[in-house]
Amino acid sequence: MPLMTYLEAISDALRFEMRRDERVFLIGEDIGVYGGAFKVTKGFIDEFGPHRVLDAPISEAAIIGAAIGAALNGMRPVAEMQFMDFITCGFNQVVNLAGTTAYRWGIGVPIVIRGPSGGGVGANPFHSRDPENWFVHATGLKVVCPAFPADAKGLLIAAIRDNNPVLFFEHKGLYRKIKQDVPDGDYTVPLGIAAVVRPGTDATVVAYGSAVHMALEAAERMQNSGVSVEVVDLRTLVPFDEETVIASVRKTGRVVVAHEAVLTGGFGGEVAARIAHRCFQWLDAPIVRVAAFDAPTPFAPTLERAVLPNTETIMRALQEVLEF
Repeated sequence: MPLMTYLEAISDALRFEMRRDERVFLIGEDIGVYGGAFKVTKGFIDEFGPHRVLDAPISEAAIIGAAIGAALNGMRPVAEMQFMDFITCGFNQVVNLAGTTAYRWGIGVPIVIRGPSGGGVGANPFHSRDPENWFVHATGLKVVCPAFPADAKGLLIAAIRDNNPVLFFEHKGLYRKIKQDVPDGDYTVPLGIAAVVRPGTDATVVAYGSAVHMALEAAERMQNSGVSVEVVDLRTLVPFDEETVIASVRKTGRVVVAHEAVLTGGFGGEVAARIAHRCFQWLDAPIVRVAAFDAPTPFAPTLERAVLPNTETIMRALQEVLEF
């Protein structure tokens, strides 16, 4: 298995599916000649040509609308948002069109909308948002937030093959930071299956995306003081693997839910509600959520670090549930 960065694994998934299935094509801003803002599609236009790697105008509404139309006509488009923040410009196409077509017409819309999200890289409020929960609330959409390169490849291939619209959030801070051995060739990870990435007995951290790495570091540091922390990586928010989460919480009796998105309206609230409903008699402490402050992400690095969650905030939350 080759060692790949998170970014390389995503690129490998796209290349594999484009070679395997001629119906798969890419559309987005600067993804062809320039190779993408983060170089995910570097060299793709040379291999697949401009008819399958489409440089689109700066119009997310047009990009997503064209992808929906192509999908309804038998293609399997992958639309890139240069930054997931700007998916707001195509919100109607995603939520009112792609998300409801299967219900209204009985026809699948096999599109993937992918792109970089998240903060931690000093990219200011317009390029640092974690907007995944907007689409969790909408119906008819699947939402994926991988934390590791192997999962990024396997989940992206599964998303491209899925007959439903899939939102695929790639944390930009992980692009070149995280490396892992990634299975070569045809490799898929089923949507809707969480992973216990670190077993433990004293407390559970449920996380996704960048927060998984914060949780793993927190668990490692707390192990030095004799505390055993289990970390559950959701991987996909919709479908949500409730059973894996419930099994972990019933085992440990204490839980912290962590994500980088803001606290209010974040997916952690949904996770906490499900746990409270099904695990009340197993809980030895209140559920604690760790998330970003309810504020735009600042540009200044010191302020950005103050707003976003980190390993220390997760450790404090774990200490709170352990001392209750």
